[in-house]
Amino acid sequence: MASLAFLLLLSLSVVCAEEKAFIGVNIGTEVSDMPSPTEVVALLKSQNIRHVRLFDADRAMLLALAKTGIEVIVSVPNEQLLGIGQSNATAANWVARNIVSHVPATNITAIAVGSEVLSALPNAAPILVSAMKYLHSALVASNLDSHIKVSTPHASSIILDSFPPSQAFFNRTWDPVMIPLLKFLQSTGSYLMLNVYPYYDYMQSNGAIPLDYALFRPLPPNKEAVDANTLLHYTNVFDAVVDAAYFAMSYLNVTNVAVVVTESGWPFKGDTNEPAATIENANTYNSNLIRHVLNNTGTPKHPGIPVSTYIYELYNEDLRPGSVSEKNWGLFNSNGVPVYTLHLTGSGTVFANDTTNQTYCVAKEGADPKMLQAALDWACGPGKVDCSPLLQGQHCYEPDNVVAHANYAFDAYYHQMGMAAGTCYFNGVATITTTDPSHGSCIFPGSGGRNGTFVNTTSLAPSENSTSFARPQCSYHGSSLWMNSAFGGLLLWCAFSL
Repeated sequence: MASLAFLLLLSLSVVCAEEKAFIGVNIGTEVSDMPSPTEVVALLKSQNIRHVRLFDADRAMLLALAKTGIEVIVSVPNEQLLGIGQSNATAANWVARNIVSHVPATNITAIAVGSEVLSALPNAAPILVSAMKYLHSALVASNLDSHIKVSTPHASSIILDSFPPSQAFFNRTWDPVMIPLLKFLQSTGSYLMLNVYPYYDYMQSNGAIPLDYALFRPLPPNKEAVDANTLLHYTNVFDAVVDAAYFAMSYLNVTNVAVVVTESGWPFKGDTNEPAATIENANTYNSNLIRHVLNNTGTPKHPGIPVSTYIYELYNEDLRPGSVSEKNWGLFNSNGVPVYTLHLTGSGTVFANDTTNQTYCVAKEGADPKMLQAALDWACGPGKVDCSPLLQGQHCYEPDNVVAHANYAFDAYYHQMGMAAGTCYFNGVATITTTDPSHGSCIFPGSGGRNGTFVNTTSLAPSENSTSFARPQCSYHGSSLWMNSAFGGLLLWCAFSL
């Protein structure tokens, strides 16, 4: 049995290694001013988005997608599931109307049967696999089964005891559904569709999950989560959940079914009891997610094996019921204007609106002056920013206040770090803007193609091969220079003249 499992795992590795992971988007329709299908497709093209998931099989949308080459997942809405699961003829008619009439002009690659049925519509669970089989049979009859796969998206909540991932298993209540469902995916060469939301994992953890761990922010090795059974290190929630699904499948002796994440994202606005729903966090999560997926990083259990992912979602669905966050997951407003600018340097051409070179990092309005000062000290010291333009008589000295000086230091660090997601944070007192903060002769990094640095014989940044523990570091502190000692963090006067 062990050798068979190894061969199955090997087959998964070989099949997946031949493919590259992709990023797609979900297109919801609960939008008060929903763009026309033609406008939606124009946005997809302009952003070089080549994979989409629809929550239905809207005829006008499928016609607009024709001859674009964009790969499309169409969906059977939950309210249609009972009819299809109880009648082979109804399933055949659905395929004839929503699939056969559109291919090959429209590049339909999968049918998502329902959405989170086991958790959202448990009464329909007994007929879920029947519906999938009936739809697949209709595809076989039309000779489309090799190109169009059938699966169903699951909420990650059906996985119990998900950390450590090696102990994860599917809710045993659903064994009568999951066992035949996985066998169906296995026999048809399909994949497990999984919705992964680290935002909810973080919100429901009561502080047990660090925000940085949910957002893909870099963690020191001693902060990484380690699976004691496998000794695999997990640096983010996303990978842990995906691996939990792989381990849960292996618990049921299924090891050659790949995972595709059909929904993942982060809301940018929430109620007062949803403090993590911010533009900064949404931008950080989605930018890091896109980079992580497109780098074909894989997961600790399956390194290098792609985990293609569909971001939730393209547009804000302002008509969705529920909390404020439910309405604010979109990357774009209905007029096609980005809600925020993704930072995707080095992640290929997807989301071509990336205007990273025209973004800046500045102090957040109303930020606490003491926190700004501490962040300014860090940027000009351990952060290795050249803050010499802030010295008296230099280009950026005026106005001589902590906000103006923090603006320059924050932006210099942000550009020094390649504008990577999470580098405009500074304990929450910084924010990204598209407005150039340059003024007079003080040109900020990234402005007009100039790097914002000035020739000055005195640099306050440590040399490349020095460390914060090698010697004290001078940092800018208001109108004075201070020394940030690594030994106890004491602030002392700098003992040298400039």
